[in-house]
Formats: sequence, structure tokens, C-alpha cells
Amino acid sequence: MKRVEIYTKSYCPYCKRAKELLHIKGIDYIEYDVTDDPRKEQEMRQRSGRTTVPEVFIEDRLVGGCSDLFEFDEKGELDKMLGLSAPRSGESPS
Repeated sequence: MKRVEIYTKSYCPYCKRAKELLHIKGIDYIEYDVTDDPRKEQEMRQRSGRTTVPEVFIEDRLVGGCSDLFEFDEKGELDKMLGLSAPRSGESPS
């Protein structure tokens, strides 16, 4: 399983959506809540070069925010990035 990290804020609806998508896919992730943690938020900014949440990393590679995550999913690329195997013909996804 790939290492997934997500920087969030407790009141952020986009963070909630991103975590729900990962949960639906059965992906465990490490969450860094930066709501009241300026040091962790600074780490996020240094790693991502961005100031908004969520910021999602897969194997230390920046995937982006919520819209990026959903865009990769719609293109069918997110499963590959997460190391999930695609169902074979005739099988339903688990």
C-alpha cells in the first residue's frame, strides 16, 4: 500500500471531501490537522509550495488539493497512483 498523507483543517469542507474519497477507496492515510498547528502548516507550505488545504501527498509526491484528487480519480489515474489494481472485465470494483 502506498503512503498517503493529507494536510487538513478541521472546518474545511474540501478536506472532508478528499478524506471521504480516500475512505471510499479503502485507503489509509496519515492526517496532519494544521488548524491550530502553525509549525505543521509551515511544513505543509514548504512541501507543497501552496497555502490552501487539503494538500495530498502520495509517496511524498504532491497530488494537490481536493479538486486535483477528484480530477485524477475521474481520469482513472488516482487508482494507479494509489497502487490499486483495476477490476478485471466482468468483475465489480471492491
